[in-house]
Amino acid sequence: MKVTALLIVCSAFILGSLEKPLFPEQEKDPQFWNAWAQRTLKNALTQQNLNRNRAKNLILFLGDGMGVPTVTAARILKGQLNGQSGEETVLEMDKFPFVSLAKTYNTNAQVPDSAGTATAYLCGVKANEGTVGVSAAAVRSQCNTTQGNEVTSILKWAKDAGKSVGIVTTTRVNHATPSAAYAHSVDRDWYSDNEMPPEALQAGCKDIARQLFENIPNIDVIMGGGRKYMFPKNESDVEYPNVAKHSGTRKDGRNLVQEWTDKMQNKKGHYVWNKNQLLSLNPNNVEYLLGLFEPGDLTYDLERNKDTDPSLTEMVDVAIKILRKNPNGFYLLVEGGRIDHGHHEGKAKQALHEAVEMDRAIGRADLLTSAHDTMTVVTADHSHVFSFGGYTSRGNTIFGLAPMVSDIDQKPFTSILYGNGPGYKIVNGARENVSHIDYQENNYQAQAAVPLSMETHGGEDVAVFAKGPLAHLLNGVNEQNYIPHVMAYAGCIGQNRDHCMSKSAADRFHPTLASVAALVTISRLVC
Repeated sequence: MKVTALLIVCSAFILGSLEKPLFPEQEKDPQFWNAWAQRTLKNALTQQNLNRNRAKNLILFLGDGMGVPTVTAARILKGQLNGQSGEETVLEMDKFPFVSLAKTYNTNAQVPDSAGTATAYLCGVKANEGTVGVSAAAVRSQCNTTQGNEVTSILKWAKDAGKSVGIVTTTRVNHATPSAAYAHSVDRDWYSDNEMPPEALQAGCKDIARQLFENIPNIDVIMGGGRKYMFPKNESDVEYPNVAKHSGTRKDGRNLVQEWTDKMQNKKGHYVWNKNQLLSLNPNNVEYLLGLFEPGDLTYDLERNKDTDPSLTEMVDVAIKILRKNPNGFYLLVEGGRIDHGHHEGKAKQALHEAVEMDRAIGRADLLTSAHDTMTVVTADHSHVFSFGGYTSRGNTIFGLAPMVSDIDQKPFTSILYGNGPGYKIVNGARENVSHIDYQENNYQAQAAVPLSMETHGGEDVAVFAKGPLAHLLNGVNEQNYIPHVMAYAGCIGQNRDHCMSKSAADRFHPTLASVAALVTISRLVC
């Protein structure tokens, strides 16, 4: 049994290795690594000339659940999709010159959820798990703790300052991450009034879909999923007319899409629900855009119908082309939201392909903007109990087996594993033998140590990548709620704008020699 299992694994490993490119011959030469390090050093030295410009534009890319292991695995996958071994690949976010860490805990949770964290990196205030746009004084699901505890987001600060604002997500537009940008809800699951308890409705609390259109009038761009929460209960969906679960959910009978369309009729507002409609738009003729492409969350990128469903990159492309027309600039929130869902389901392949797609979107945004006047931040709300290991060799497929069997049960195992989740499987009283199944299938649920119907978040710090004006202020290890304060400072919006009052950019963001001399003179007189 032991010999057979070992032969199976070794054969698979050898065959797999032959299909992958070996590391380049030049890597055997120390000069290759020395030259690479010197190029990196030279580039790092150029970063000493810090960008202190005012950030006209602000972009936040949020990879939901994109912990550091996910970033690393996505980097390898990106390279392998391009025929490389993968480890040496450079993600778009890897090119950002400043990287720090954010502590993700919620005020009442060591391991956080996406609602409390969203309130932190959008509203600048740490909050309880399960709540969006309210302070920690609000109690989850208790409607009467909402009033007086509302906190506003950087999206609102930007809108109030005259910037255009946008939300692009692969989840429902009223899901945890985007909802913290505009809603004040003590329960992240109050998607429409259908999901709210009667006592909350009677007490005057509003569902999140309704708040999307009422709290911050005229959000310029909204794209994602969540159609069913906008339509009256049982109204058939335009794309899936015969699927009951996709029908409208609203008990109040309101058609929020129609209300938005009527309001925007003379304001160059456009509503779209499929890729063809989206890409046929001329951004120069669009002032407001509402795109709802699925009844719920968008489909995974691996399963996306490329003829009818837009990719995250395509949505970001259109969003920026609309928003950048504003001479005052823009704020854009982009969420790769289904990275998180893939991990929760134990489907690492889905999660990592979602991360690679978000990286493509980051690259597209880079082409459409300039680091001279655009601050871009890439981060995650939290991590997952996702890992990969097993002493795999260079170029081993990220979804492949470790080159060994367990010395305890003599069975093979995949490099990717979860600490808990639905991938826990016992067959005939023992751990499943993965050599008998297709572990590279799109929806394969990776093995997990503890059985759970849904895998959990992880509690470790997440990376924060930053570039553009004042990106160097994101350094070291910080609380997660620090992020929007830095972005607001760079963009001269929100509460801290004293540095924006002087006439020149130089005076605005750092003291001139004249002002330093004046300070020295004053200090001498005082002393």
